[in-house]
Amino acid sequence: MSQNKILIRGAKVLGGDAADVLVDGETISAVGTGLEAAGATVIDADGLVLLPGLVDLHTHLREPGREDSETVLTGTRAAAAGGFTAVHAMANTFPVADTAGVVEQVWRLGKEAGYCDVQPVGAVTVGLDGKQLAELGAMHESAAGVTVFSDDGKCVHDAVIMRRALEYVKAFDGVVAQHAQEPRLTEGAQMNEGEVSAELGLGGWPAVAEESIIARDVLLAAHVGSRVHICHLSTAGSVEIVRWAKSKGWNVTAEVTPHHLLLTDEMVRSYNPVYKVNPPLRTAEDVTALREALADGTIDCVATDHAPHPHEDKDCEWGAAAMGMVGLETALSVVQQTMVDTGMLTWEQVADRMSHAPARIGRLTGQGRPVSPGEPANLTLVDPAYRGAVDPAHFASRSRNTPYEGRDLPGRVTHTFLRGRATVIDGKLT
Repeated sequence: MSQNKILIRGAKVLGGDAADVLVDGETISAVGTGLEAAGATVIDADGLVLLPGLVDLHTHLREPGREDSETVLTGTRAAAAGGFTAVHAMANTFPVADTAGVVEQVWRLGKEAGYCDVQPVGAVTVGLDGKQLAELGAMHESAAGVTVFSDDGKCVHDAVIMRRALEYVKAFDGVVAQHAQEPRLTEGAQMNEGEVSAELGLGGWPAVAEESIIARDVLLAAHVGSRVHICHLSTAGSVEIVRWAKSKGWNVTAEVTPHHLLLTDEMVRSYNPVYKVNPPLRTAEDVTALREALADGTIDCVATDHAPHPHEDKDCEWGAAAMGMVGLETALSVVQQTMVDTGMLTWEQVADRMSHAPARIGRLTGQGRPVSPGEPANLTLVDPAYRGAVDPAHFASRSRNTPYEGRDLPGRVTHTFLRGRATVIDGKLT
């Protein structure tokens, strides 16, 4: 498809009235009705919804070190297939992304792959060990321009280290993204602590292990006047703490994953390790609270926590299985099912929760922009009427650990454009 001019005809922009959108080079040149452009490639978008390119604040690309489960190339291909034009790559690689050298390597791999922008997330502590601050300033000053820092996969559990990190990133408007998991309260934990864990005899993961860290960290962020972001919030109690912190005017943001909007701990009765995830699947009451919080803005955004694992790490007994599930290629469909088709969010609000808000939190200036003339042509076309069973054999990701295999989900990404260049056409990667 020509990079020069693309005319998207009759799309429902942000789910609203049908309009034409003309892309010229890397930017949107016009939005209106009855647009014409000589020599433009025309896309008939009748019935399709046009959104700004999606932005993921929480992606595990595994490279360097675990290329058996994912690479920057395969992960960004999966992202493009899911409608994403930017992802934040988490730091728990081998070696850990705790130096300017490693974050620049990841950033450059993203540039070479070319399927979406890759913004590395820097580790908060050296080796994710929780003992010594990593080179936060050097990572920010590097070519990668890191602004988000996280030890995700592990909690920054030492309050003094967390306070110092918050103070440090304040100097350049950075943010610490916390994996809220009190380590002592979750030793040997396998699933949500509750009725199901008691019946199955699996080690319980109490909600308070998440909530106590969030409570501490919003207080610390307020104390030092810095930004804290809560990764993969999963309990009704966590929602209440974030809601309270925001009512105080504190600089707190939070994300929820698609799987925590749909699945519950009842799934674990199957003992299928595909449902083993960190934080664990919670109760139906938690799911309801998370949906309501995403709808009212208490939770700022949806983030996939795309966590690919090779076959052997998941196809084993529950206790030995790795935690995590892939999510880039199904995220928008799950959000459509849980939030749009239920009437809890409009498509315009989906654009906010999955593009504008994550780009704002991650300080990605060229992403999450309005669908307006002069803006970068980072765009996604979605067919909301589509229904189909999830088949991981067709995933672009190198891994197949999806909890949705065989499940009917609505919606399908038909086209993705990264600065005017098509990365997906008619549902197929270019």
